[in-house]
Amino acid sequence: MKGIEQAYFIGIGGIGMSAIARYLNRRNVDVHGYDLTRTPLTERLEAEGMTIHYEEDLTKIPDAVDLVVFTPAVPEEHKELQYFRANGFPVKKRAEVLGMISKEKRTIAVAGTHGKTTTTSVLTHILRTGGLDCSAFLGGIAGNFNSNYVHGEGDWVVVEADEFDRSFLHLHPELAILTSMDADHLDIYGDAGSVTEGFNGFASQVKQTVFHKEGLSVKTPAKTVGYGIETGTCKAVNVKVQNGYMVFDYHSPKGNITNLNYTHPGLHNVENAVGAISIARAVGVTDENIKKALASFKGIKRRFEIVAKTEQIVYIDDYAHHPEELKAAINAARTFYPSKRLTGIFQPHLYSRTKDFVDGFAAALDLLDEPVLIPIYPARELPIPGVTSKLIFDKMDNPNKRMMHKEEATELFSSEEGLKGVEALMTLGAGNIDQLVPKIRKAIVKVK
Repeated sequence: MKGIEQAYFIGIGGIGMSAIARYLNRRNVDVHGYDLTRTPLTERLEAEGMTIHYEEDLTKIPDAVDLVVFTPAVPEEHKELQYFRANGFPVKKRAEVLGMISKEKRTIAVAGTHGKTTTTSVLTHILRTGGLDCSAFLGGIAGNFNSNYVHGEGDWVVVEADEFDRSFLHLHPELAILTSMDADHLDIYGDAGSVTEGFNGFASQVKQTVFHKEGLSVKTPAKTVGYGIETGTCKAVNVKVQNGYMVFDYHSPKGNITNLNYTHPGLHNVENAVGAISIARAVGVTDENIKKALASFKGIKRRFEIVAKTEQIVYIDDYAHHPEELKAAINAARTFYPSKRLTGIFQPHLYSRTKDFVDGFAAALDLLDEPVLIPIYPARELPIPGVTSKLIFDKMDNPNKRMMHKEEATELFSSEEGLKGVEALMTLGAGNIDQLVPKIRKAIVKVK
């Protein structure tokens, strides 16, 4: 990454793109970029000194650019991407650049269909609490750092290894965590077998140890260590909810840690913590600092984020966009708020994912007391004939299910009448459902 004085990002507002932009900005690189929409994140990037515009405009491109970074979500016909390619600029995918950065450090990578961001964030918090001045590239805004990029001067870097577009194959980490290998991104992989093949390709590039969820079949020449709840070489036992914490003991052949208090709810998050603890111990973090870090972890924006809590209503926002993630988020809410009636607003993400997992989505949403479906967020995709939210809706058995437009849901749940009888509310999805959050929050705090 030496010799780069000016970098240009196409899609700079993406969570992975902005982390790399922040990394280069901290290294005194002049960062420019394009994004489709102005957001709170792009506004923060501008406040940090980056130059961003929001229309495809070749006149906004600076004269000298040493590196162009783009995300696969940007269409091939994008004017600026075509310009850079036609004129011989060094154009690289985000994943390639992350691979280049990681080569300069001792890398810990966290991969998995679900749980990457939480595991990466809590691991980073544990390492830094334990005195390792690591850097980190996170897939969300972590509460302890208020950022998706953590700057460190030490030898270690923690990275989220994204399976989309086989991006994680650009990484050759020393240590890795593999949280899950469920079928997803079938528009890229084609079938579940190819997804597993992709993850095994990533695992084969790990140099030392792969800590993996117990039960996963991992093919790699590296050492493998299984972890889980009540199962695995490293495991959580005696798990319970107590005083707003997940409380558990950690057992491994290298010794046990008792009475851990973890702030992040749900059994799936305890499992993620076990993976993070196992890595932290492997690099020398003390048990005392592990306990301190788990108890002080502030979570991640849009990962079971408690947006508002009053005597009447608790409001949770979550990024869940796969059936397994939906189940995990809903079950976590049940664990922490067992007596509350649970209402959830879900926005499916991608036509292809909706088509591939329609039965799973229906079953997961049936776990809610009152499920509300809004239209699909297309992201990078064109519509698929016959694939709408109604496809899920028609498969659901829940007698209280409802369908409405996003604007209708916003209006309903940001009104006193619409919130009447609501005890626990969740907004769920990876699209622009987060636009509902400020209005709903404002309404909830006014409810008496």
